[in-house]
Amino acid sequence: MYTQCPACLTVFSLDVGTLTLAGGQVSCGHCGDTFDALANLADQLPPEPFRELPLHPDLMRPPLLELAVYRPPVEPVAVVAVDTVGSATADASGPQAFAPRFARNRRESTERFWPWVFACTFLTLLLGSQLAWAKRDFLIRDPQSGPLLQQICNTLHCQLPLVAAPGQLRLLASNVQTHPSVRGALVISLGVRNDAPFSQPYPVVALTLSDAQGKRVAMRRLQPAEYLDDPQAVQRGLAPGSRTALLFEVEDPGTRAVAFAFDFE
Repeated sequence: MYTQCPACLTVFSLDVGTLTLAGGQVSCGHCGDTFDALANLADQLPPEPFRELPLHPDLMRPPLLELAVYRPPVEPVAVVAVDTVGSATADASGPQAFAPRFARNRRESTERFWPWVFACTFLTLLLGSQLAWAKRDFLIRDPQSGPLLQQICNTLHCQLPLVAAPGQLRLLASNVQTHPSVRGALVISLGVRNDAPFSQPYPVVALTLSDAQGKRVAMRRLQPAEYLDDPQAVQRGLAPGSRTALLFEVEDPGTRAVAFAFDFE
């Protein structure tokens, strides 16, 4: 077989092996130009003298092969038949719809995805609620989150847990006098206001009596259940900004006690 370089018109002899190495692309050994050897490939050379080998215009479109000598057997492709609601069925009597493989994989992936979303969301909410409960005192005391939590709780008809803040209890008035009906006893009255922006429990009142030299004569810590007879009032606590009077009945330590002091715990 023969081919011709279109640049320098040099004619070369070549074989099938040379053509198949680069799909028909060859380089001219005379001028170095690269060209398609199939464009003017010829089995025989025309009589000399000649200038150019004839071109093959049919190479612009691929040739049609019709003489088949071998065809491998085709393996059957397994498909899943689904009914009108998308469930698998083996009934061949009625019309069947075949779900493509990518559609089945997408549906199965989505079905496996949603349980994980629900589980992760539930665990996140559970963890958040545990952290909020652990930090409840801080959140209720906070001036920004505290009123918001109180508003939410009022809407849901619930009650926030009481947070003790004895430093925000203000003593408005105090008085000590002899008990009007019990001999050897004193009646102590305190006026208290809750300056905290949240409800807090009734305080533990530490009462200290001292003599003229400032030496402690008697001291007692009174729990809310000891000076309040209403269990519901103890449960409700002191509302924000509310005022209340606390009454205590204590034993008279005698004439040595000339001063008294109160502390809220």
